[in-house]
Amino acid sequence: MEDYLQDCRAALQESRPLHVVLGNEACDLDSVVSALALAFYLAKTTEAEEVFVPVLNIKRSELPLRGDIVFFLQKVHIPESILIFRDEIDLHALHQAGQLTLILVDHHILPKSDTALEEAVAEVLDHRPIEQKHCPPCHVSVELVGSCATLVTERILQGAPEILDRQTAALLHGTIILDCVNMDLKIGKATPKDSKYVEKLEALFPDLPKRNDIFDSLQKAKFDISGLTTEQMLRKDQKTIYRQGIKVAISAVYMDLEAFLERSNLLADLHAFCQAHSYDVLVAMTIFFNTHNEPVRQLAIFCPHVALRTTICGVLECSHSPPLKLTPASSTHPNLHAYLQGNTQVSRKKLLPLLQEALSVYFDSMKIPSGQPETADVSREQVDKELDRASNSLISGLSQDEEDPPLPPTPMNSLVDECPLDQGLPKLSAEAVFEKCSQISLSQSTTASLSKK
Repeated sequence: MEDYLQDCRAALQESRPLHVVLGNEACDLDSVVSALALAFYLAKTTEAEEVFVPVLNIKRSELPLRGDIVFFLQKVHIPESILIFRDEIDLHALHQAGQLTLILVDHHILPKSDTALEEAVAEVLDHRPIEQKHCPPCHVSVELVGSCATLVTERILQGAPEILDRQTAALLHGTIILDCVNMDLKIGKATPKDSKYVEKLEALFPDLPKRNDIFDSLQKAKFDISGLTTEQMLRKDQKTIYRQGIKVAISAVYMDLEAFLERSNLLADLHAFCQAHSYDVLVAMTIFFNTHNEPVRQLAIFCPHVALRTTICGVLECSHSPPLKLTPASSTHPNLHAYLQGNTQVSRKKLLPLLQEALSVYFDSMKIPSGQPETADVSREQVDKELDRASNSLISGLSQDEEDPPLPPTPMNSLVDECPLDQGLPKLSAEAVFEKCSQISLSQSTTASLSKK
């Protein structure tokens, strides 16, 4: 695998047609490994002198945000320097020159910015439910399994098992285990095919790491934020909502709020982050487990605009559906309000509608009656009145960035609470892992207390 990737970088220096194997914009571990392994397989099994190049669908500078990918590549001894990232190859220029053939893995819908590339798509290999309206008119292979790496493993073992080396097998093996949550039957992410090919890989390479060991190490690496800058922490697991010129970033930060607020130059970093990305509001939800293995969520709302900050904080404090049970936490930073969140079951996903509601309240409060002078501030009384008027109404269309495609992009894959085939296979976000662990922790606590009785 390593020698092959070196050859790929050399091929970029030549002016010749390329077959590019491209993962999705989320660029999670499954997307990366599927692209690497499928391109490797195609290069080894195609008789014609065609060049197959795997491309990671992010900028090189964004790789540190994918801690599990960085960790895993180091573990299997693949240098980051030999990988090819999206900002290092001009796919649109190649397409215009008639030198691009595109193979999509772990997705089948290109974002609006890449619509012109649909003409170049020759094949799709995905494990998500197909969207016929958006799918390119080419050979499409889709099967609802837990990991796209499972389908790549199947392709290799059925087509040319002799090319599979230990390095590639380790990549596929670890990725399937992570995606399928260590093949846990209670979680229900792994399908029989996922289990089948994990077992086949283990039979071919008995010295592969134990499942528990590789899963635990990858999970730890995914949540590890040590060494990240404040901006990288905020971007690692972030969503955005936007309406009428107001842009709100909501970031999950995997550390204690007190430690986050004590970061050096935090206020300057928050200002710089918001200015660089044109955010009016930044909501950070810190997430961790305490010493008793109990889930903890906390909130920090940073917003230099007094009226907007007052409105958002008022909506969150007064929310009853769901109740956040917020307790103000000390913060010496101006323009920043911090809270302890008593109701740990309210995840970021459940927080989003409340923030949507807050924007609605804010815009309603800005409608000044005729003949009345405008005011630069909003009182808590005004907020309460607007809350009553809003009465839990939500705003349609406030989704993750409006320019985003219907699929991904978050940097992680997802857990499901029911059969994985019911609604397809959602992505495994770090937030979803935390929520699942929270449910398990609470369930164990309840069982323990009942057994004592």
